[in-house]
Amino acid sequence: MRLVTYSLDDTGDTTPRLGAQLDGHVVDLAAAAAATGTELPGDLLSFIRAGQPAVTAAKALLRAYGTEDRPAGVLHPLAEVTLHAPLRPGKIIGVGLNYVEHVEESSRSLDTDRELPDRPVLFSKPATAVTGPGRPILHNADLTKQLDWECELAVVIGEKASRVSEDDAWDHVFGYSIINDISARDQRRSGQWFFSKGQDSYAPFGPAVLTADEIENPLDLDLHLKVNGETKQSSNTRHMLFKIPRLIADISSGVTLEPGDVIATGSPSGVGAGMVPPQFLQPGDLVEATIQHIGTLANPVVDAR
Repeated sequence: MRLVTYSLDDTGDTTPRLGAQLDGHVVDLAAAAAATGTELPGDLLSFIRAGQPAVTAAKALLRAYGTEDRPAGVLHPLAEVTLHAPLRPGKIIGVGLNYVEHVEESSRSLDTDRELPDRPVLFSKPATAVTGPGRPILHNADLTKQLDWECELAVVIGEKASRVSEDDAWDHVFGYSIINDISARDQRRSGQWFFSKGQDSYAPFGPAVLTADEIENPLDLDLHLKVNGETKQSSNTRHMLFKIPRLIADISSGVTLEPGDVIATGSPSGVGAGMVPPQFLQPGDLVEATIQHIGTLANPVVDAR
C-alpha cells in the first residue's frame, strides 16, 4: 500500500487523516472501515502500532469494492487534498558517510575522515525538524550561509527492535519513504551535527510511505535530487556502504527502535558542499528529491528571517 497523511482542501477541516493512495485518489481508511462496521486507526503512527492485522484489514478493504462503489466521504481525488508528512517519528536516526563516493566528497569539503568508516556513523534529528511535501525549507541567513541538501531513503520501523540480528532485521521494517536531510554546514559545533541537521524544517519527509511488500528490493532503488530542475544527485541504494540490515542491527544493539521510528539511510555524493565551487540553497529555490517507486518530495526554500 501507498499510505499518505492528508487533509481536505475544501471543507475547512485541516485534521490530518490516514489514507491509501489508489489510482489518482486517496481512500480514507478509517472511513472505509467504518462503512463496513469495522475499525481502523485514523493516523499512520497508530496504524503502524496496530501491526499486521491492521495492514491485512486495510488491504482487504481496498480489494473489496471499486472506486465507484465506495460510500460518500471515503474517496477523494488526489488533486483535492493536501498531503502532510506521513507521521511524526519518535526518533529520526541519521546515517552519515554511508555511500563510498560521499565519503571521499566529504573528506574534501567537510574535513571528515578520508578512510571508510568501519561501523555506521550515526546522528539524530528531532521530530520538530519534520516537514511535509510542499512545505517550506526555512533559510535563516542569520544562522547559515551554507544550507545543503541530501536525498535519502527513509526506513520506517514497524516492530520494536532491540538487539536484533542482521538476519532478523527485515522483519522489523514497516515500509519506506524519502527524507531530505537538510544541513547547515556552517553550524557544526566541535564536530557535532545536531544543530546543523536538527533545525526546524530540516527533515522534509514524504510524500508517502510504501509498505515493505511494495518494494521488491530496497537495496536497488535509484535516487535523484534536483534544485530548480537541475540534477545534483544521482545514485542507487545498492551503493550503500552499510546496508539496511546492518544499520538496524547496529542501532538496535544499544538503542531500542520503536514502531514509527525512522532511519535516514545516508546520502550519495552530489551535495552542495562538495561542488566546485560549493553551491548552497537560497530562498526561492525548489528542491525535488526522488526515489524510484516511492515518488518525489518537493519543497520550496523560503527566507525565514
